[in-house]
Amino acid sequence: QVQLVESGGGQVQAGDSLRLSCAASGRAFSNYAMGWFRRAPGKEEEFLVGISWDGRNTFYADSVKGRFTISRGNTKNTVYLQMNSLKPEDTAVYYCAADLSFGRLRNDYSYWGQGTQVTVSS
Repeated sequence: QVQLVESGGGQVQAGDSLRLSCAASGRAFSNYAMGWFRRAPGKEEEFLVGISWDGRNTFYADSVKGRFTISRGNTKNTVYLQMNSLKPEDTAVYYCAADLSFGRLRNDYSYWGQGTQVTVSS
């Protein structure tokens, strides 16, 4: 079993930056691929970025490419999402997810955090 806890959300102005963290506990987290998703009010869940278990492979959605960066901590128990040049349309609840396989779809991930709210005002 893997437990994921996101943190780092908050309310910021357009153009600001935030770094989200996803702390994992449980079995062999270092072997798990990780992903970040978000759900904005009234919209479907959106895949943002995924990273392989070893950090060597990443894939970004076009909506965040060049602004968001995913990374794994040295112990691989924490995954970060650095978000720069935030826009009001980035306002959403952000979720991290984990699974043994690397994917872009919600169903690719078995474990999910509870989410952290990010609000960007203009």
